Amino acid sequence: MIRVLLAEDQTMVRGAIATLLGLEPDIEVVGQACDGPGAVSAALELRPDLCLLDIEMPGGSGLDAAEALHTELPETKILVFTVFDRPGHVRRALEAGASGFIGKNRPVDELAVAIRQVMAGETVMDPALAVTALRAPSNPLTPREREVLAAAIDGSPIPTVAARVHLSEKTVRNYLSAAIQKTDSANRFEAAHTARENGWL
Repeated sequence: MIRVLLAEDQTMVRGAIATLLGLEPDIEVVGQACDGPGAVSAALELRPDLCLLDIEMPGGSGLDAAEALHTELPETKILVFTVFDRPGHVRRALEAGASGFIGKNRPVDELAVAIRQVMAGETVMDPALAVTALRAPSNPLTPREREVLAAAIDGSPIPTVAARVHLSEKTVRNYLSAAIQKTDSANRFEAAHTARENGWL
């Protein structure tokens, strides 16, 4: 039996996926989470065979959760699923230790097959997403630049951003300036938009 932890922020979608996967004879959904931190906590407690992670979740994305899980539970397989096709997400998912990436628009029987393939040691990649990723530019931002840009994406003033990331205002300005330059943007808002659209955040 493949023990799966499901992380998805939309309650109805999460419930539907859990129910449908539960109909598979060899898959058991042993836990559910509605955000990234919750997924990490639940995985550490339940030790599932595989974590099925949505990307866009509050309080920390599925990609952040994948990175943490890859470090904390390297034996647990990670399969990322999403409705978004931002090319940077595919690369980040693989860099974070994910063994697969599948679109939410795929039928649930394909999701079940993907889970079995990942558990068999294969890498699963949605063909359309793979093509998009191969054509996309590489992420030019460092982890710190991504962190600061993400903290500034809502338009908060520099002092607020600095407090969020526990850095000095001068350091925050330096990181934002570097991100603006690397994304060839006019300001931090445009830089954040560009980074988000490319799946770098």
